[in-house]
Amino acid sequence: MAFLIFFICGIAGGVLGGMGMGGGTALIPLLTIACGVPQPVAQGLNLASFLPMSVLALSVHAKSGLLKWEGIAFIVVPAFIFSVLSSLLAAALPAAALRKGFGAFLVVLSFFELRTTVKEMKKSNK
Repeated sequence: MAFLIFFICGIAGGVLGGMGMGGGTALIPLLTIACGVPQPVAQGLNLASFLPMSVLALSVHAKSGLLKWEGIAFIVVPAFIFSVLSSLLAAALPAAALRKGFGAFLVVLSFFELRTTVKEMKKSNK
């Protein structure tokens, strides 16, 4: 039964990741709430699943000619540096602080998504 729950969580994370939302937005809460996985472990599992999927997606986009290489260092270098720093911070924080921070992030993200959806609906009704 546990395998089935983890499998369903993986499908949900994969579908949302494939749609561009970011699978971790669903996968981390699903793992912590539905499966009882501790927050730091759920974040590690999300990262472990993200890496191979991102390599595959990058190769598909590169073959399709959808990548713009100019200016990439201005995105990659800061992202790498802040990913490392954030990982170190997350390892030092208690799990309760990670849960609250991630919950606040999801709430803020949902408001941005709602605002974007409402704007798009208004444009399509004109």
